[in-house]
Amino acid sequence: MAFLFNRARQQPKQPSDIAKSIKELLLKLWGPQDKSKSEEELAKQISQMKLIVQGTPEIDCSPEQVHQLVHSIIQDDVLYELARSIRLLPFEARKDAQTIFSHVLRFKPPNASGDPSAVSYLVYQRPEIIVELCRGYSHPQSAMPCGTILRQAIQHDSIAAVILYDQSQDGQKAVQLRDVQVGIKQLGSGVFWQFFDWINKGSFEVSADAFTTFRELLTKHKQMVAQYLYVNFDLFFARYNNVLIQSDSYVTKRQSIKLLGELLLDRANYNVMTIYVDRGEHLKLCMNLLKDDRKMVQYEGFHVFKVFVANPNKSVAVQRILINNRERLLRFLPHFLEDRTDDDQFTDEKSFLVRQIELLPPEPVEPRSAQRSSDGSGVGVVAAS
Repeated sequence: MAFLFNRARQQPKQPSDIAKSIKELLLKLWGPQDKSKSEEELAKQISQMKLIVQGTPEIDCSPEQVHQLVHSIIQDDVLYELARSIRLLPFEARKDAQTIFSHVLRFKPPNASGDPSAVSYLVYQRPEIIVELCRGYSHPQSAMPCGTILRQAIQHDSIAAVILYDQSQDGQKAVQLRDVQVGIKQLGSGVFWQFFDWINKGSFEVSADAFTTFRELLTKHKQMVAQYLYVNFDLFFARYNNVLIQSDSYVTKRQSIKLLGELLLDRANYNVMTIYVDRGEHLKLCMNLLKDDRKMVQYEGFHVFKVFVANPNKSVAVQRILINNRERLLRFLPHFLEDRTDDDQFTDEKSFLVRQIELLPPEPVEPRSAQRSSDGSGVGVVAAS
């Protein structure tokens, strides 16, 4: 008889029961009581949830069970508790939580159209989950699992928009996209702006992962980001130049210069590029990179410098700097990174820039009105050489 009762107690839980149990256990992690038993039980329950959404090599997952589980996870607000508590989980449970998020974000019932139900839920009902995932970078334990989840999530432009436009603080409701006015400048206090500190001040692992997500945010949805950068130009590039380009970390500095070059040369960012290369202080910053004692910083800096020189409508400020430094540049550039003998494109670009500097007038002249052509008004000549 005892054997029968034990079998009865060991019947698998329903997906809805697992979701409720996990939420209750996650809430206990924030309480004052001893958490060791809760952590152990929570790890088991999360592992069981992972098996439902992922299956095993021997047994495929049941679409019906997955559907029930996703419905229960959304209904019971489990994703929010999981996002904010992931750093408190044991190591294996953090990995399992990452797997669960990944499957839930992808799941669509058979014959369903549009975004997965979890994506719509995150954006329109619980954007706080997205914000909490970003804040995972504040803790080394949660940085990489949260980063992996975020990079999958921001494949959806609506989730990327939540990160860009949220300006909530801890304990506040996150942004509702229907209320966003894209033409109004940001205050610089929202979750997107915290990436600058996570990249610049985090440990190597946190910094590298945060930069990967930051880069994905800025390059995946080009038109949306181009408008965002245009509206928030001064705030964004003040932080980008001062925090990332001038970072003490070699890796952060090099990656940031490379990303800047990519952003400026992307046709979607043409309006942003024309403003950036109009400013003399940006050129000075870039010319200082050419003198860095690390060759890869010099190389990436060159790819930003060439945008200034190739611009056919240089501002008076930019012309003045180039004219005042003409002789030094003409002596410097032919010998700049001359050991890159196998890089024909780089050699051609240097020759092109030398010629452009030679052709500068003796004194600055007012530029022609910039013509916003689709080919980048001459800047692409350098990029495509």
